[in-house]
Amino acid sequence: MGNPAHPLPTPSTQAGREGLAALLARPAGAVIALDFDGTLADIVPDPERSRSHPDVVPALTALAPLVSAVAVITGRPADTAVRYGGFAGAPGLDHLVVLGHYGAERWDATTGAVNAPAPDPGVEAVRAELPAVLEAAGAGNGTWIEEKGRAVAVHTRRADDPQAAFEALRTPLAGLAARHGLIVEPGRLVLELRPAGMDKGVALEAYVKEVGARSVLYAGDDLGDLAAYAAVEKLRTEGVPGLLVCSGTEVPELAGRADLTLPGPAAVAGLLGSLARRLADG
Repeated sequence: MGNPAHPLPTPSTQAGREGLAALLARPAGAVIALDFDGTLADIVPDPERSRSHPDVVPALTALAPLVSAVAVITGRPADTAVRYGGFAGAPGLDHLVVLGHYGAERWDATTGAVNAPAPDPGVEAVRAELPAVLEAAGAGNGTWIEEKGRAVAVHTRRADDPQAAFEALRTPLAGLAARHGLIVEPGRLVLELRPAGMDKGVALEAYVKEVGARSVLYAGDDLGDLAAYAAVEKLRTEGVPGLLVCSGTEVPELAGRADLTLPGPAAVAGLLGSLARRLADG
């Protein structure tokens, strides 16, 4: 798209093309918002080993000074995403914001501090009951629990039959969550139990309005990103052009609503780097 020296992929929708054009025309008014796992980091069997793709931080350090703001919006705790992303102290990322736990937590590079509300007591209650619920559902053989501080997640990726285990757990985990005032957030072979009232869409819309953005790019890969997609679609109706990027095609509900689909985190980093080079050249 545009300058042949720094080619960009062309969005498949008119709204997406308008969003990209607005970003290129007025980068100082653009917000770049990005999911972490599956978007900036490859999905791995052990989430504790997740790290940003090697090209991500260099691309962001080149792009961030040229736009209004860059925000990472993730279901992970904010400080975990900062560590796994390698964001702290990176040159050019001095105004990066990480909105963790779907926006319930906020880390600002300017202070290096995390602001967060008190933990929800329902999460502690669920954490205590969860092993018995998994045992009753027969969800052994590789199913495991990830502690996320303000949430708890059950992964089935290592199970003998990952999809069957995932489906078998939907109903019992929904019941457990409901008993303690929580919701279940499904993802790619993971079911996360967390407090209601906050999602990536709420977080994204609030941040876009906080900084007075005139355009927004959002990239995600999983069902939890649908709320952010809906926020961008709403912002478009309010006169803020937006570009929706999907990392990978594993989640058709997301890919079907995207303006631009990329193969995965390496390609997302490539897009960010291409944007930086295009904007740097004017």
